[in-house]
Amino acid sequence: MNRATSEVLYVNGPVQNGDFTLAERPGKATGIRLAEALNALLGVAPVPHLWNTVTLHGDVRHRRAADRGMLGRTQREAQAVAAKYAPGPAPAGGLRTDADPQVASLALKMTRALLDDGTLAVRDMPVRLCARCGHLAGPGTTGDCRACGYTVARTARRPLLVCDRTTHPAVLDRDDVHATGARTPAHLLHIARNVPEVLVLSRTRDHGVSLEELGLEGMVLDPRAGLHVAVLAAAAERGAVRPVMTVTETAAAHVAAYGAPFRQFGAMRLRYALHGKVDYGAAAGGRLYEVHQAQALREVFTGWYLPLCAARERSGVSAARLPALLKFLRRAHLARPPAPQSDLLTELRHRVAAGDMRWVMDARMLACALASRENPRAAAFEKGAF
Repeated sequence: MNRATSEVLYVNGPVQNGDFTLAERPGKATGIRLAEALNALLGVAPVPHLWNTVTLHGDVRHRRAADRGMLGRTQREAQAVAAKYAPGPAPAGGLRTDADPQVASLALKMTRALLDDGTLAVRDMPVRLCARCGHLAGPGTTGDCRACGYTVARTARRPLLVCDRTTHPAVLDRDDVHATGARTPAHLLHIARNVPEVLVLSRTRDHGVSLEELGLEGMVLDPRAGLHVAVLAAAAERGAVRPVMTVTETAAAHVAAYGAPFRQFGAMRLRYALHGKVDYGAAAGGRLYEVHQAQALREVFTGWYLPLCAARERSGVSAARLPALLKFLRRAHLARPPAPQSDLLTELRHRVAAGDMRWVMDARMLACALASRENPRAAAFEKGAF
């Protein structure tokens, strides 16, 4: 494989560690499955699945747990993440969270560098705190404390980690989106830029990347920034300098501004691979596969092809699209060769590395991808593939 493609590594945008399993809500794994499929086509070994554990929901869940005295927060999060995969096996590439030691180490290193060059600063700012638990309310939030439910807040001043956009205005540009031959996500770029001029990047959380070393006692790095560091940490382990985070447009709009200072470190530069949501409720129905005589392709369709289609159809894969997509996959599957042709595989890998997802509706390319998926050893040794 040439250098340009080997430097690319797809990593899922960390999924929030909520109360669900992937069997119950397969749509939560769309970004994970997309990253797995694209990396496999590039001949890259499985990467860890990333999970977001630095959440207020996680704080509250742990505080209310009856076994809190016996089970630590890190253990609780690890157990909750592992349970997501039941009854199936754990992922081949392992599991990582946005609070793991390697993420925290890289985050602090990056934060210090950003403080040194003036991108970030620690400023004494007016804040609104819960009068009981001291939780820091977000800008513009009102009502009861989201951490403990208390009804009284107090105003105060405290040092915060901030990014002043009047000095560093860049938030999200077209070049931050890893896509070739796709429309410019103008709506996303507009939303991502519609954020306060001064972004607060420190939060009161019980769990996360502690900022106490920077003099911010009781505060952690904003998880929207931490998600980006988690992806960079995963890429650094592989020596990949072009990490690509799979993420929905909605999620990207929510995190892009806060992650902007943390998208580049050394030679590494993070970009976004946008994808839509998939109507897995409709895809689960057995009638769809009976009509198209495609029962044998059910897992390939739901676990592999639909996530790839979601990267092409970023507005989402609706129930109405499923029959046509299944029919197209079935035809490509019937036409697949025993092993991928080297010239076609090389072209496919160039497209995958460039973020050009138009190939998922190209019958010859899709047949090649299916052959590569079914016969990875042949794909690895095809002349010109590496």
